[in-house]
Amino acid sequence: MAKIPEMFDRVTQFFSEALTRVFSPPVDKNYPETGVQPFEGDAYKKTSKDSD
Repeated sequence: MAKIPEMFDRVTQFFSEALTRVFSPPVDKNYPETGVQPFEGDAYKKTSKDSD
């Protein structure tokens, strides 16, 4: 019976740490600068074969 509060504490800590990781800013901010990418393809043209 004494292990139930201990298990509840572990589960609560597990979920709180997971939520903290999900909603905290990233640790490594070495993401490449992407900005706006030029379009290099053909424009979509609706044909009679396309369904609405």
